Amino acid sequence: MPYLGVFLDGRGFSSSEIGELFALITVARIAGPNLWAVLADKSGRPLKVLQLGTLLTFGTFCLVFFVDGFWSLTLSLALMMMFWTAILPQIEGLTLNCVFGHAGRYGRIRLWGSIGYILLTIFTGKMIDVFSSEAPIVVGAIVLFSLFIVSLLLKAPVPENTNEHQQVSIWHKINTPVFYAFLLSAALLQLSFGPYYGFFALYVLELGYSGQATGWLIALGVLAEVVIFLQAGKLITLFGVKWILVTSILLTALRWYLLAIAANNPAILILSQALHAFSFGMTHAASMHFIHHYFGSKFQSQGQAIYISVCFGVGGAIGGYGAGYFWQQGQGAELTFTLAAIVAVLSAISLLFVSSKRM
Repeated sequence: MPYLGVFLDGRGFSSSEIGELFALITVARIAGPNLWAVLADKSGRPLKVLQLGTLLTFGTFCLVFFVDGFWSLTLSLALMMMFWTAILPQIEGLTLNCVFGHAGRYGRIRLWGSIGYILLTIFTGKMIDVFSSEAPIVVGAIVLFSLFIVSLLLKAPVPENTNEHQQVSIWHKINTPVFYAFLLSAALLQLSFGPYYGFFALYVLELGYSGQATGWLIALGVLAEVVIFLQAGKLITLFGVKWILVTSILLTALRWYLLAIAANNPAILILSQALHAFSFGMTHAASMHFIHHYFGSKFQSQGQAIYISVCFGVGGAIGGYGAGYFWQQGQGAELTFTLAAIVAVLSAISLLFVSSKRM
């Protein structure tokens, strides 16, 4: 994903087309998670849904090797994204049920995804230098096929007792001020990520850094995730979900502003990537902690799906489209990241009116 903008640029797409494509494929995250969650909850077999999702994700992703042009690539990547939404909620749900919602144990498991991400972003950055902007899709296909094979080796954990939740309607969980505030904040945060997901790698390459250096910078952000995941459980217990989120999101706003005004300074660029520990690592761990405890195991898949649909689907689509609109082939980079910083501040503000006890 961090190199998708580089791949599309290599295929001759303009920045506005890249933004539109990101927005369109992200729309698949709106309906997809809820459909898969209902299937997982009704069937009671989330692991089978996960395995089916990995197979279909790999198959539809491979269409990019055979198609070209805006609409054909958009369709293939949108299908891939829709099937991808079957994977993440099931992985999160299975993991959280495995560790019974214990934030510390969750963080120690989740960090292995970050380690894999670090290795692959460095490797893919080097492959772009050695081969071409087509390298990311080859690496992506290999990773997705490997994911399918590994999913076949998983075993579903024994779920925790859900009797206390049997008579509770999920609507009563959704229709509350605290959950609306949480969704609004998370959606705005993902909206602010639009320029980063769509254009960061391209931005850094245009500033004169090599593909390998770009890979190391992306990997640095994820390395910071690893460190924070190891401490996430303690920090959430100590400060609570609300203040972890507010602080982390404000640091995210600082990160985007630094990218806007000083990305040509290597030290500032490194600092901004280190802040990924908070803008993704802590916000993700705290959000998963909140969702798991708020929904319980009975509505875990649907709770995850609503979160992904609204935050990554709606927020991500608007963020991707907006970033493409303002980017202007790199001429609007400063404005785009400044607007992202403002949106992140609004995300933090939306949580200030929620009682800490409810989160």
